[in-house]
Amino acid sequence: MALDGPAMSSSCPWCGIDAHAHFFPAEWVSIVEKEGPKHGVVLGRSKHGALTAEGGGMPFKHTFRNSMIDVDYIVDAMKKARLDLRVLSLTNPMNYWAPAGLGLELSQAYNDACGRATLRYPDNIRGAITLPMQDPDLALKELERAARIPGMCCVYMAMHVNGVNIGDKRFWEIFAFAEAHKLPICLHPVFPCGEERMTKQHMSNLIGNPHESAIGAFSLIFDGALDTFPNLQVLLPHAGGSFPWLVWRWDNGVKRRPELTYMKKLASDYLRRFHYDTISHSPQLLRYMMEMIGTDRVVIGTDYDMDAGYDLPVDVVEEIPGLTEAEKKMILAENAYQLLNLKQRVTA
Repeated sequence: MALDGPAMSSSCPWCGIDAHAHFFPAEWVSIVEKEGPKHGVVLGRSKHGALTAEGGGMPFKHTFRNSMIDVDYIVDAMKKARLDLRVLSLTNPMNYWAPAGLGLELSQAYNDACGRATLRYPDNIRGAITLPMQDPDLALKELERAARIPGMCCVYMAMHVNGVNIGDKRFWEIFAFAEAHKLPICLHPVFPCGEERMTKQHMSNLIGNPHESAIGAFSLIFDGALDTFPNLQVLLPHAGGSFPWLVWRWDNGVKRRPELTYMKKLASDYLRRFHYDTISHSPQLLRYMMEMIGTDRVVIGTDYDMDAGYDLPVDVVEEIPGLTEAEKKMILAENAYQLLNLKQRVTA
């Protein structure tokens, strides 16, 4: 669990920790290739020969590139990025498109592959647990199993599950387990904002993904999950998206809207219940976030290996105006070390 104040005494053995990086294990891709067509998924090949998949409930067309499959390649890429630890997580299409049984099979394959990657690279790799959230009972059973895999340090899920916002009570047993075992929840967009009006000009990513963070945060706050689980830690991607900049509008709603009279606190009181990665594409915005929310709530994210992220994440941190050496160390590694409880999970 992260500390509440900016002062922290850290014995973090890493100088750069990437809390938002993506991985498609070969075993997971093989299941998609074998089982996907039975459920309407259309397979193909990119011009470079990588497997592609679309349809069957998957959001968008997806390409499974070697740069996101080969663990050796992923670790080697960290050298140029000036990172020495990466937390690997699944990204779109996630597993929610599949029937529950197949979603479980995909989740197990992913989690086991992350465990093997950690054992192979104990100084460089940790894993984010993925779950078949379309069936909360199966998801809880897989969480109980995967939490015992060496190196798994957080629970990874989207801001909604097939249209059900993540704060819904059907997911609360999962939150209870995560809180009890000090496993933070790391959120990620999938099929953002419904898509109907964002099919052109990459709007689904450029606008949809950041707004999904706001929807996810809103649901966790206003549906009561953060009050029910006061020690549950949550990491928002893309520097929190539009959430930090809309929260004051939410405060006005809490004060004035009859639908929100049940709220005992303002929405802005929950800003520090979240952590935020650095994927803002603006060092100035990161400085403002640090002043508004606290330096101890900011961690490195790269969105590896997607074009919405950072190739040189340390350079981005170093460009933050007025950055002190202490702040730099916190953002580069110390905050993630605390948030992800890596002291307890340092041995694979």
